[in-house]
Amino acid sequence: MWGNLSVAALDRLYFGREDAERDVTDGLLRAGFLPTAAFRAALSGRKMLIIGRKGSGKSAICMRLMEDGAHAGGALLITPDDAAGDEIRRFELQGLAADTAKSLIWRYVFAVHAARHLTAHAKAAHGRKEPDSVKALRRFLKQNDEEGVEAVDAPGGRLGDRLTQSARGLQTSLSLEAFGVRAAMDLVPQGSEGARAARQLELVEHGVARAFADLGCADAHAPLLLLVDQLEQVWSAEADSNSMVIGLLLAAKHAAGAYGRALRCLLFLRSDIYDSLSFGEGDKFRGDEVRIAWTESALRELARTRAQASVGDALGGADLDDTRLWQEIFPPSVAGEPTPTYLFARSLPRPRDAIQFLNLCRDTAADQCHDRIEETDVLQATRQFSEWKLKDLVQEYLIAHPFLERLYPLFQNTGYTVTRGVLGNRLEAAAPTLRRLFPGYVDSLDLTGVLDTLFAVGFLGVRRGNDVVYGGGGELPVQPHEGEFHVHPCFREALGATSPIDLRRYEPAVVASRISSGNMGYAHFQSRALGVREYDLLEQVGRSCRSVLGQVGRAVGLGHDVRDEIAEQVGRVLADATDAQNRLRHDEFVDVGDHVLTVAGYFNTLAAQLLASGLDDALGTDGVAYRIDDEARRLRRLAGGASGSTGGSHL
Repeated sequence: MWGNLSVAALDRLYFGREDAERDVTDGLLRAGFLPTAAFRAALSGRKMLIIGRKGSGKSAICMRLMEDGAHAGGALLITPDDAAGDEIRRFELQGLAADTAKSLIWRYVFAVHAARHLTAHAKAAHGRKEPDSVKALRRFLKQNDEEGVEAVDAPGGRLGDRLTQSARGLQTSLSLEAFGVRAAMDLVPQGSEGARAARQLELVEHGVARAFADLGCADAHAPLLLLVDQLEQVWSAEADSNSMVIGLLLAAKHAAGAYGRALRCLLFLRSDIYDSLSFGEGDKFRGDEVRIAWTESALRELARTRAQASVGDALGGADLDDTRLWQEIFPPSVAGEPTPTYLFARSLPRPRDAIQFLNLCRDTAADQCHDRIEETDVLQATRQFSEWKLKDLVQEYLIAHPFLERLYPLFQNTGYTVTRGVLGNRLEAAAPTLRRLFPGYVDSLDLTGVLDTLFAVGFLGVRRGNDVVYGGGGELPVQPHEGEFHVHPCFREALGATSPIDLRRYEPAVVASRISSGNMGYAHFQSRALGVREYDLLEQVGRSCRSVLGQVGRAVGLGHDVRDEIAEQVGRVLADATDAQNRLRHDEFVDVGDHVLTVAGYFNTLAAQLLASGLDDALGTDGVAYRIDDEARRLRRLAGGASGSTGGSHL
């Protein structure tokens, strides 16, 4: 049993850093890394493009591949800094399209990195006389001032400075004497700037490929990996940025053919950047893609693995299994849900969010001096985490969707379920301000554009059948016929949208008082005579409630959470009526007429709120609203019936 180990375990419990770069040095990336399908596909060479949204674990895979011994052929990391990104975006060649021109400079970057690797690798790995092809690469690097190891050993390094020089060389003339060519002009005397650059690059790539072949690298060991990560740091939603990324894709595809099995490129791209690209050869990359997707079970295993790595000796050599983590360190349930289901439903499905939420729960418990994480700690952390994520979403998409934060008021302090029609009405009121503030995004600020954007970033989900599908992971976009949308649970607390629909809560009527009398016989006789009709009126309230509940249960067009919310409030009405009947049985005074009219008024409000939500128009659930309204009218008639009547003539 856990016993007195819980305090020590909680003190040491830690789920790691949110960013892979720090997590690999002072976090849990080594001990707590979870090999996923995307990692295995990258390691095996089946896939070249590792695609995922921010925080999904792209850089964690990249950092894991960079670790010593993780990949037998070695790995070089290329992370463009601002200077490098600016140089690539501005690079152009007369006679070539922008995408093609930028692919040439990427190809040159790959060739130089490979050449630098080979000059150090030849003796260290192959231990024989250096082939002439390797010597030629060394001379080429020296003649073009490409020596040194800064870019290999330090992400970013002086890549920007060298790219400025490299771009100038491609645009004018590289020193190619190491490959037996005196001047670039001798290659294509009458050619365009683009043609000369392409021919120079072919000679350099041929020299690198020959060195790989002379050393027998393809047969002797695993391929060299060139890893390109953090491209989002230098990307903007401009045409030249898209050309920069397209050029990278074209260059990586070209490298696979130019160097064969001796070298592979792995590109780690944010999904929103990749999905925004449009170019003629895009269909050729489908087989190279792997998209990172996280399920609740995978996130649970990630949490357990990292918790095990952090707690260590506090367990006395025992494993930290699911039971111990989710029953003894964390509370078994939160708000009626199993704790892991509660946590991972309220975070976007990616490791960064899970790590932040779990650490926040632990820190909240520590602040409260608890010896384990309690339900109140998780509930308190939920609010803080929701506020974080609402702000983080704005920052994540600040370049592509700068208007995102201005859309939040459309969903504040209301139900988290919204229909297309209701959202259209809210957006119409806000549209003039949005268009004035963001004139360059007018096409994205109509109803279709807003729905597409909010779904793509994972803020909204769309109801499909009995499920709600949230975007952000390559799902089918919102379709024109789809009409019901849900704010993601991650953002509901911060928005004040914690109920499925904006329904007023039913408050039980406290209108009873016990009658005190010295003549209990007469008082009892009088209350019983009067109570027959009153008891029957309350029975009619119960009948109305059961009728509404039956209609709600049959309204398959309503989502289960909306049905549950309506059923909860009607259930409160029914329970209050039953309580009033019990009071009558005990000879307590109940103002039944006022009680019934209060219920009728509440039903009117309930029907109006349901109709105002738009769910009746979108999903054909008007039967629920109108049944509630009908029952309200019936109860009003009954409450006005003659004294002593059961109201049966009004049914």
